[in-house]
Amino acid sequence: MKIALGQINPTVGDFAGNAEKIIGSSRNAQAAGAGLILFPELSICGYPPRDLVERASFVEHNHETAERIAAETRGIAVICGLVTPAQAESGKSVMNSAVLLKDGHIAFLQSKMLLPTYDVFDEMRNFAPAKSQVLFPFCGKQMALTICEDAWNDKHFWNKRMYTFDPVEALVHAGGNFLLNISASPFWMGKRELRREMLATIARTYRLPVAMVNQVGGNDSLIFDGSSFLLNPEGEVVAQGKSFEEDLIYFDSDRLTGDIHSQIEGEEASAYAALVLGTRDYVRKCGFERVIVGLSGGIDSALTAAIAVDAMGRENVIGVGMPGPYSSQGSIDDAQELAQNLGIRFEMLCITEMFEAYRKTLRPIFAGYKEDVTEENIQSRTRGTLLMALSNKFGALVLSTGNKSEMAVGYCTLYGDMAGGLAVISDVPKTLVYRLSRFVNARRPVIPQASLEKPPSAELRPGQKDSDVLPPYDVLDPILEDYVEESHSAEQIASDHGFDLRLVRDVIRMVERSEYKRQQAASGLKISAKAFGYGRRFPIAAKPDI
Repeated sequence: MKIALGQINPTVGDFAGNAEKIIGSSRNAQAAGAGLILFPELSICGYPPRDLVERASFVEHNHETAERIAAETRGIAVICGLVTPAQAESGKSVMNSAVLLKDGHIAFLQSKMLLPTYDVFDEMRNFAPAKSQVLFPFCGKQMALTICEDAWNDKHFWNKRMYTFDPVEALVHAGGNFLLNISASPFWMGKRELRREMLATIARTYRLPVAMVNQVGGNDSLIFDGSSFLLNPEGEVVAQGKSFEEDLIYFDSDRLTGDIHSQIEGEEASAYAALVLGTRDYVRKCGFERVIVGLSGGIDSALTAAIAVDAMGRENVIGVGMPGPYSSQGSIDDAQELAQNLGIRFEMLCITEMFEAYRKTLRPIFAGYKEDVTEENIQSRTRGTLLMALSNKFGALVLSTGNKSEMAVGYCTLYGDMAGGLAVISDVPKTLVYRLSRFVNARRPVIPQASLEKPPSAELRPGQKDSDVLPPYDVLDPILEDYVEESHSAEQIASDHGFDLRLVRDVIRMVERSEYKRQQAASGLKISAKAFGYGRRFPIAAKPDI
């Protein structure tokens, strides 16, 4: 039988819009001769719904929408994910489920057993786990239907298993000979390869085909890459969907042949595509059409603006230069050149007079005190105020431009450069910022060469450079990666890299002291295994052992 994978981009809570995607793709698949189509995890309501599942009306909309889809897709069987009521004794009101819609009604229902609680996942908070799962017959196969995490506990792949039970093993032992997995598996760099090899291990171990359909698109901080596929019993990819865009993929369930659609390859290309997709979906799903980016002439704002243009179109991006008393002419020129190269609207608002007004107002209170970071932050906050004023007036979302290295050590100003609705590159370390910027210019040179070459500086005092207070970024970033993403100790980091232990401890102290800033920051797009945000939950008022 010809089977389709419907790789769609749902919006959380948009039942009508999600249903149209499912119905439209199903009809296209039926016209192409497919007898079955699979859609991602919770595709009816969008993933992750989080605490929306606590609303009775939300749960009811899931059921009503499933019935509508069933009625409008007669002639093709449809598997899609939705929220269903749980048994009263479970302690939770709902379950993460999948239904087989056939001949106008719900013919089969399966619920998720393994509910992840690590990183960005908190499904045990919202869902009750299924107590068991069963097979269903289709096109001469015994189909083993699993939902995302249900396939992520294979003892042949993981050195350390997260759960005591393996749903895949149980379904295969019950006679399953074709594994279906509907997923909402978020992207991070390296995740596609890990996901593919993990499922390939299952295919080889149990000598059965594995079909995985994955959600695509951005929902809040999470970016879903799609990259759906079919593996044969040798673990080879025989059908493959695109990455970072909606797609419809067909394969033959007997011959195990299918469509191979090209994917974006390479770390820089994949990370950039993810950031563009995440920005576009965050802005549009939040109801905005335009964005504003403060352009300093530096590399961070240049990369953010380039992403914004690719995400929203140049006509929907406004660049704002806000030179102050310590801004170099070179930086002003770089900001103008960038805007011209990108073809975006550019406005120049000088903050010098406003900064002087602040100083004049505060002079009696600050008498006897030397100028310090206070005056630097006033400049940054003045810029933040102007950006938010433009946001209010023009109905455009401000994109903040701080990178992960700065966010980690607190080299950023609350209500200043941190102001905005989305922190586009807050999960991009400074060294990767440069790599992505060179990737951008390799396609079409838009970022001024001076922005790539000059020493990083906030330009908030004469002659200021980032290196005045921070280690070089090629030293800082490895420390941050090992500490933030790998939870290594200071001693281990120093030993592994040959860094001075005191330096490593100083960096860690900066990370720990800055937690209060990060928890007030705009939402950021996750592209690493461990991003700042709700996937990394640390106390603010704490005295960690460093």
